[in-house]
Amino acid sequence: MRKRVLSGMRPTGKLHLGNYVGALDNWVRMQDEYQCFFVIVDWHALTTDYADTSRVKENSLEVALDWLAAGLDPEKSVLFIQSHVPAHAELHLLLSMITPLGWLERVPTYKEQQQNIKDKDLGTYGFLGYPVLQAADILIYKADVVPVGEDQVAHIELTREIARRFNGFYARKDIGGYAGPSVTEEELQRRHYVFPEPQSLLTRAPKLPGTDGRKMSKSYGNTILLTDSEPAVRRKLKTMVTDPARVRRSDPGNPDVCPVGDLHKIFSREGTMAKVNEGCRSASIGCIECKSWAADGLVQLLSPMQERRKKFEENPRLAWDILEAGTERARKAASATMEDVRAAMGMSLAYEAPANNGK
Repeated sequence: MRKRVLSGMRPTGKLHLGNYVGALDNWVRMQDEYQCFFVIVDWHALTTDYADTSRVKENSLEVALDWLAAGLDPEKSVLFIQSHVPAHAELHLLLSMITPLGWLERVPTYKEQQQNIKDKDLGTYGFLGYPVLQAADILIYKADVVPVGEDQVAHIELTREIARRFNGFYARKDIGGYAGPSVTEEELQRRHYVFPEPQSLLTRAPKLPGTDGRKMSKSYGNTILLTDSEPAVRRKLKTMVTDPARVRRSDPGNPDVCPVGDLHKIFSREGTMAKVNEGCRSASIGCIECKSWAADGLVQLLSPMQERRKKFEENPRLAWDILEAGTERARKAASATMEDVRAAMGMSLAYEAPANNGK
């Protein structure tokens, strides 16, 4: 049996190159090695953008189009929308009952985002509890591994702690039935734990700057979208910042400290990279020429994606049908897990006749 992977993205609209190199490119490669569940986490979008939900559905479709364009294959992976599988909410509720408040308050991104996002009121239960919802997303599919960047490792460790706590309270014996937290060592050996403890699969994304040199992010307005046309890509790169030490055309530069150089390292071929290194350091090429070569590499990457996307743009129902089919597969997997959860907690929906206690 292949190990199971769960990962997801918020529906923020069309994806950019940062999304691609940070996650999507890796997901495409994982499809042949793992059993993959990829989810559009629209409920997570509400933890910070709850005041206006008018574009959530439209943005979910845009994300799905970019997934399919990049090479995610519905024959190999389960592609679905979080809110279309209500069992996520049920498990989130149950896990929230056993998750200590202090665990959530110590999550690094909790205070970080409160400090960085000043234009929204993040003093909500949903924002504080979103790591529990994330844990439910992972555990309901009994995922073995979760591909994450270094900034998300703490979230996966919290998921492991929640799974461990649930298993400690509600693990089932092999014969079924409820087992409380006070059990003997012998009984522990016979336990059947509901949830595996997922492992982080650390994906080291290459440094990808935006057009202003900062991390590529929609909030900074410095992105190159996967859907940007060739003229748009070239126009954006023309304004991209370069090595600040290279003031004049005759000044030598350093591709290792230049945002355009970072793009070359990811998207350009070896021959082009060699020309960039030699030409920039000797000042035999200008920044305009260097940017043009970077644009060539990006266009070669994006053009096949955009061609694949066009089929779904012309008939969005095709993409929606893929999401609906994937959601049905996700529902079946989630339903099986929830049967285990309810049985372990002694809350099965099926009627069970009371024991006669030997009478």
